[in-house]
Amino acid sequence: MIKPKVTIGVCVRNCEDFIKDAVDSIVNQDFPCELMELIIVDGYSKDRTLSILKESLKKTDLKHKIICENEGLGRARQIVVDNAGGDYIVWVDGDMVLSRDFVWKQVEFMDHNPNVGIAKGKIGLTPGANWIGTLEIYSRAASKMVDFNYKVKAHAKSMGTSGCIYRVKAIRQVGGFDENIKGYGEDFDAEYRIRTANWLLCTTNVEYRDYERRGITLKNLWCKYMQRGYDQHHLLHKNKGMIKLYKMLPPAAFLGGLFHSFTIFRLTRQKLAFILPLQCVLKMTAWCVGFIKCHLDSSI
Repeated sequence: MIKPKVTIGVCVRNCEDFIKDAVDSIVNQDFPCELMELIIVDGYSKDRTLSILKESLKKTDLKHKIICENEGLGRARQIVVDNAGGDYIVWVDGDMVLSRDFVWKQVEFMDHNPNVGIAKGKIGLTPGANWIGTLEIYSRAASKMVDFNYKVKAHAKSMGTSGCIYRVKAIRQVGGFDENIKGYGEDFDAEYRIRTANWLLCTTNVEYRDYERRGITLKNLWCKYMQRGYDQHHLLHKNKGMIKLYKMLPPAAFLGGLFHSFTIFRLTRQKLAFILPLQCVLKMTAWCVGFIKCHLDSSI
């Protein structure tokens, strides 16, 4: 039996509207099928996610495994790490779409850079279905345009798992993902430990598209970042000093958004980019509300 070179890890729950596009983009990669394996961890989806997955994979030769588990993101990620037979893990969210050469280019990059523990692809700057989604695409893309090995500039920034390739040796060396982290933050925690173990973190030019392409609402955005702030309060108890809190405040967000707006306008020539400072203020206000709420809940 041929050993897989790369494991595709998908952790998903209730993603019936997006999962087929994600799986199709995996199956249609120009990387040799026999050198890939797909491990899906489903959080006991209550919609049609599982049936769509099984139908989409029924006629493919891609080796795959579906595991059901609902103990949080840390546990789900670790299940993939424990079962991975490849040298690398490419993380794909259930609402992502990969460019056809994504896996090949990421694997090639890691093969040529043995000191890199994590490499992240870049979010394509193609506009989303509405202006809020487009702004979020711009915001998240701009936030990844940084040297993640430079502690000053990369402080409080997370690569995230989506669109990343992990060296299996690196993530296993640091003990894997923290299974006690149920919500946001399992990726930031893993990155922090991998960087501390002297592995490099890099970005590459290979593109993917994320959930924002379908469009989102201001309410979705607020709830997402409030939950992120809530969850990251717990993370800071484990890794004190990981995030400089003053950098998460709305005034700092406005300045960061302003800087990003010029970067994005230069790349896209879209005047919409200059609304980024206001969107960043909204997101970080939500983050602060969630962070404070978790602090108050923990004090009771």
